[in-house]
Amino acid sequence: MAMRVPVHRPAAAGFTLVELLVVISLLSLVMLAMGSALRTTAQTEERVDARLRKVDELRVADNFLRSVLGRVSLRKRLGVIAVDESPYFFAGRPQDMVWVGVMPARYGAGGRFFFHLGLEDAPGGQALVLRYLPFTQEGSMPDWGRAESYVLVPAVTGFEIRFEDAAPEPPQWGAPWTLTDRLPQRVAFQIRTATDVWPDIVVPMRTLPSSDQSMGGAVFGGSQ
Repeated sequence: MAMRVPVHRPAAAGFTLVELLVVISLLSLVMLAMGSALRTTAQTEERVDARLRKVDELRVADNFLRSVLGRVSLRKRLGVIAVDESPYFFAGRPQDMVWVGVMPARYGAGGRFFFHLGLEDAPGGQALVLRYLPFTQEGSMPDWGRAESYVLVPAVTGFEIRFEDAAPEPPQWGAPWTLTDRLPQRVAFQIRTATDVWPDIVVPMRTLPSSDQSMGGAVFGGSQ
């Protein structure tokens, strides 16, 4: 009678329950770390995008104001002007100003325009708005209700204008502008939004050479 030789089969390969729990725990930690890293990256990108938008708004507003205030007309108003009233198309107050300047061609039709800069109500609160109308030689200020408008800065929570009188030594800053024989040398704008306080924008006001003939000896920026 033949004898049967016992056959030893290898044990089936696999993981124990403890090993599976360890692997699952490690995977959970890795996924948690990856999720946290992705969330931090996304938040960083949002902050960078927000900062870039603020810088872009500041750059656009600064460039535009320098463009339209860099060429100011000293053409005088027609008609009878009160003694305490400026003979120029200019009004400077703490929160708005009016002047005649040249619209840069890259922003639309060039030529002389009436400009009004100030705060206005907007859907998101108040906004810094520039209104403009083609210049006409009249004695009174234009009807700003008919003017076109351009929003320089939306969601503005604070806005202040100061004007520099360069005649005294040292030059003096203040508002409103009450001098009738000259215009400010420079204008400073302070803008605050819901999320940031902008650095002051200081813009020199330079006269158009073609408007000097109508000055009649007026002093601009402390020089005759």
